[in-house]
Amino acid sequence: MRVPTADPLAPVTPSAAPAGGPIGERTDPDGWKSVVVAVRTALPEHRYTQDELTELIGDLCLAPGADRTVLRRLHGAAGVRTRHLALPLDRYAALGDFGETNAAWMAAGLELGERALTCALEAAVLSPSEVDLLVCTSITGIAAPSLDARLASRMGMRPDVKRIPVFGLGCVAGAAGLARLHDYLLGHQGEVAVLLSVELCSLTLQQRDDSPANLVAGALFGDGAAAVVAHAARADDHRSGRPAVVATRSLLYPDTEHLLGWTIGAGGFRPVVDAAIPDVVGARIGPDLRDFLAAQGLAPDDIETWICHPGGPRILTAVAHALDLPDGALDSAHRALAVSGNMSSASVLRILEDVTTDTPPPPGSWGLMMAMGPGFCVEFVLLRW
Repeated sequence: MRVPTADPLAPVTPSAAPAGGPIGERTDPDGWKSVVVAVRTALPEHRYTQDELTELIGDLCLAPGADRTVLRRLHGAAGVRTRHLALPLDRYAALGDFGETNAAWMAAGLELGERALTCALEAAVLSPSEVDLLVCTSITGIAAPSLDARLASRMGMRPDVKRIPVFGLGCVAGAAGLARLHDYLLGHQGEVAVLLSVELCSLTLQQRDDSPANLVAGALFGDGAAAVVAHAARADDHRSGRPAVVATRSLLYPDTEHLLGWTIGAGGFRPVVDAAIPDVVGARIGPDLRDFLAAQGLAPDDIETWICHPGGPRILTAVAHALDLPDGALDSAHRALAVSGNMSSASVLRILEDVTTDTPPPPGSWGLMMAMGPGFCVEFVLLRW
């Protein structure tokens, strides 16, 4: 039941919080934490420049002979240089109804998902049979049996592996999925939990749709998969040098369902992307994140590594201003957006891989992962190296 509030952007918050932390927050009970053992990204082989994709999207979405000035301006301002696509460029025009695009999602998603899982497990020095929980998220296609069921059998996971297929969280699912691994591992300390994100956003592009939402999505989104392997460790065990999840918080804002998501019809997933999203992020992220950090005795200045979902330049600017971040704090997000676009839930996982492997943060330093998604919702994950 929603608590009445004068602020339509205020999160849903019950009147009292249980012992151990605020509602929606998980901290380590009895001295346990969850540790990210490995994270790996898999990208399709088909890589294109933004200019190449601008003309393709113009061919697919605009009427023949239509002026492309606005389209080219949108693509030029998106902060994207290159993207990877599930299919070669010349295949998209031949895609028909939702059945065809979903079949393409299944075929490419299985290949990418298996590649991401295999690489992550190899990096963790684990076999598929050692996985106890597999969480699989995608918002760009649907299947029953789900991707995780097909991959579990295909890769040789145990018949008793626990599976959680997730649809609907969208871009927030990378951070939320890691948070849910953390929740699970606190109660299953001897187990291995894996998160797999498979997002083939190019297959949701709506042909002959020149709506602003479709054109903005076509300017930003790319394809990819990412997998995270995690296990539990004692809170005082700092031997690994790997990022550990210390606390998480989920926030769902009422009366904002219209801002982001899909309308689903015969043509598949038609994007909903409201121009007010950066305003909501700018208004809420600052106070909500400061409150979350304060519950852990921290402030934004204590965070050395920021892992922010690269929703687009305007969203990243809104986050930086709301938190008064120093120049360069969100460079990892801007780089990820430039080289692979917004890969929905896989993006923050790719950034986590980049910052962990390219320039590992100092031991003992704090990191903060955040992402936003349909609902409208946000997820905060506090990390420590």
